[in-house]
Amino acid sequence: MPLAISNHALRMSGGIERYALTLVRGLHERGIRPVVLAKSFDATLPEYQWVDAIHVPVGFLPGKLRDMWFDWRLRRLKLRLDLRPLIACNQTGAADIAICGSTHPGFLEAMQRPARRIDRWKTSLERSHLENARVIVAHSRLMAEQVQRFYGIHADKIRVLYPPVDALRFHAVSDDAREALRAKLGLPTGRATFLLVSTGHRRKGLDRLVEFFRATDLPVSLAVAGRPIDVAAPNIRYLGYLGDVENAYRAADFTVIASRFEPFGLVGIESVLCGTPIVVADSVGCAEVLREAGGIRFSLADDASFERAIRQALERWRDGSHRVRDVSAALAYDPSVQTHLDALLGEAARIGMA
Repeated sequence: MPLAISNHALRMSGGIERYALTLVRGLHERGIRPVVLAKSFDATLPEYQWVDAIHVPVGFLPGKLRDMWFDWRLRRLKLRLDLRPLIACNQTGAADIAICGSTHPGFLEAMQRPARRIDRWKTSLERSHLENARVIVAHSRLMAEQVQRFYGIHADKIRVLYPPVDALRFHAVSDDAREALRAKLGLPTGRATFLLVSTGHRRKGLDRLVEFFRATDLPVSLAVAGRPIDVAAPNIRYLGYLGDVENAYRAADFTVIASRFEPFGLVGIESVLCGTPIVVADSVGCAEVLREAGGIRFSLADDASFERAIRQALERWRDGSHRVRDVSAALAYDPSVQTHLDALLGEAARIGMA
């Protein structure tokens, strides 16, 4: 029985896509060639050569129906091809191991949005994903708690496994190389630069950050990588879409995560591995694994706490103690790919599917 992974796509994109790519890379290092089922593939990636790809086309359908069609096809392909265990990164009732990197009701609650018909469809599909699976892998305690609260699933079925990060890509560089990157990106001297990586600005809290950085007279600047911004301010800079976001992490002094909803926040761990601490809302999933050397927490419910966090970061920047020199002192878990795979494949063995 071949090991199978399903996801919306195998490509460089958001957090769950990076997670699926990381799993494929880790399995390749072990000599395991999984079956990957997806709506689309980037055939230029090396990972594409390391899998048996099954393309499930959905483009002929209206956008709102594509996830449900994908689920329907996955269920039938799993039975016909005997694909077990199926590690599902997307919402599908075919999952044996359901990866929970988010919950739709949690997103609606955090964004203060009412549930429309499409939201009810998404929640129904997510319920099938979680209830039918043999085990749920939650990417944070926050997600484990939401699975229990919104879906009534018993804690015994849930395993918290924080997601891995590819250390071959995300790692620190020398001080000289870092200074060269700062110059290349045009980051200012004499100011501490805080990096926001965002493709969904409202969820990522860009409005709150702009309000603060526009008004402050502290020696700080905000650099935004990702979707374009419509902001004009002397100490706010747009870096564009970056295929090498790891270099932006290395160049910045801090990465800031002020998201209204962030189930985990891989950017935080990626940043720390690149030597750059984070300033992070305590409601963000990755704050659960942050040690003092890794950064500073603040509360979204207390505007004054954000300014205190920035001032505390500035103190570290001024005395030169802010850089992360020892990842183990900054994070309370091992983000290595193989450690994560050991646990994930251990869950497959535990339910008798390895």
